[in-house]
Amino acid sequence: MSITKSMSLRMKLITALVALLFAGLGVFLAVQHDKPLTPADRAVQDFFALSLPNHERQTQKLAQWRKRPLVINFWATWCAPCVDEMPELSALQKELGQKNLQILGIGIDKLDNIAEFQGKHQISYPLYGAGFEGAQIAQEMGNVAGGLPFTVLISADERVFKVYSGRLQMSVLRKDIQTMLDAKQ
Repeated sequence: MSITKSMSLRMKLITALVALLFAGLGVFLAVQHDKPLTPADRAVQDFFALSLPNHERQTQKLAQWRKRPLVINFWATWCAPCVDEMPELSALQKELGQKNLQILGIGIDKLDNIAEFQGKHQISYPLYGAGFEGAQIAQEMGNVAGGLPFTVLISADERVFKVYSGRLQMSVLRKDIQTMLDAKQ
């Protein structure tokens, strides 16, 4: 083989190796950027695909709440700790609504009970009726114990930031919300 052919073959080999190196680097960076969703994050995507009736019995697409920070509170009218925390959540919605934060109440209850509850208590955030299927939604988002209340803090990039089982400690929730909001700025 001539020296020219040998150098040409060597250059082709080097070029191919460099191309492979950059292709591998590209794949590595793409995987790091688009990390797979956790089961809870997939459940958030499933949540946004739902349509549920609100307390006025109007079915609404939950996709309307995409791309904003959310506090999703799973509750029931028969759950005393759920009912106890709702006035505080209502006050929090009024306070932090201007920061684009939205609280959603997902009732694991009959729609009639939710509508009656809203009429008596005037909650400042939307209440939706998921019926007992709401327990499955909560479980997919991380409620392994199956208890109520159960609350999920969702970031604007639609990932589960934190979950809370049982009655909320509002000081902890406020701190976590601020941490989540600061992380996006």
